[in-house]
Amino acid sequence: MGDLSYKTPPSGFSFSSVGVKQYQTYGLALCRADVTDIDCGACVIEASSKIRKYCPNNKGAITWYENSQVKYSPSNFFGQIDKQNVIYAWSNQNVSDPTSFNPKVRKLLKELANQASENPKMYMTGTLKLDESRNLYGLVQCTRDLSGIDCNKCLHDAIKRQSDCCDGKQGGRVMTGSCNFRYDISTFFHA
Repeated sequence: MGDLSYKTPPSGFSFSSVGVKQYQTYGLALCRADVTDIDCGACVIEASSKIRKYCPNNKGAITWYENSQVKYSPSNFFGQIDKQNVIYAWSNQNVSDPTSFNPKVRKLLKELANQASENPKMYMTGTLKLDESRNLYGLVQCTRDLSGIDCNKCLHDAIKRQSDCCDGKQGGRVMTGSCNFRYDISTFFHA
C-alpha cells in the first residue's frame, strides 16, 4: 500500500489494492481537503508508518490523524459505508448552555453534510454565528469511494452520534471508516 503516500497528495484521496485472490489487500488514504499536498503526503506517510509499527501482523487496520486517515483490509470495502470503525474525540471544556448549543451544532453539521454529499471532494466547512462575539465552526468529509447518497447517509449517521460523545462540549469529532465531522468554537480549518 506504499503507493498511497504518493498517489494521495495531488487530489487528497486515493485507494488501491495489491496482491491476488486470498492474498489481496485493499487500502485507502484520505486527507482533509484544506491541507497542502506536502502536509497531506507527510500525514499519510506517518499514518502508514504507525500502522505498520503498531499493527504488524494485523490483516486490517485504520488510523486517523489531524489531517489524514489511512485504512486497509483483506476485504474489498470500496464503495461501502464502514459502520464498524468509529472513534470519538472531544474538548475538555463545556459550554455554558448546552440546551441551546447542541441543536446549533447538529444544525450546522447537517447543513454541511447535505452540501458535502454534492461536492466532488465530499468535503465542506462552514460557520454558524452563536452570538455577537462567538462562532461555531464545522467540517464534514467522506471518503470519495462512496456515492453522494452514501456520503450523506454516513455523515447523518455520524451526526446522530454527536450526543454520545460530545454533548455540551465546546468541540468534538466523530470519525468513522467512511466519513467524519468536527466542530469547535475555535477555528481549526483553513478557509
